[in-house]
Amino acid sequence: MQQSPAPQHGQEGVVPAADAEIRFATLLYRFLFFDWLFADMTKATNLFERRAAWQHNRSMRRHLPLYLRRWSVLTALDFGLGTVFEHSLEIRLVAAWFFTWSCVTLTGMVLAAVLWVLLSNPEMP
Repeated sequence: MQQSPAPQHGQEGVVPAADAEIRFATLLYRFLFFDWLFADMTKATNLFERRAAWQHNRSMRRHLPLYLRRWSVLTALDFGLGTVFEHSLEIRLVAAWFFTWSCVTLTGMVLAAVLWVLLSNPEMP
């Protein structure tokens, strides 16, 4: 049986190797944090670039509720694990660690919610 030659880049159904393989750490970062979705408006050199970055950020706000759900699961999980370690297992140091992370994830949720509200406001420039 004769093997067919490898498909060339640009043919239908072929994904370049750089696009197909995303490192797990990068994938995990993109799953948990949303800053990679938004354009940095301070890097804009003129008014047109600034406006384009603002419009891009406003269009990307639609992903923030998904990140809010992810972070609310993390908050509930951290708080629940803190409760289990404190009351059931009576390991106070580990419980304090989970309670601290529940406060950190709650802060991340507040940040995402404020960003979502500000980007949803049509009165902003």
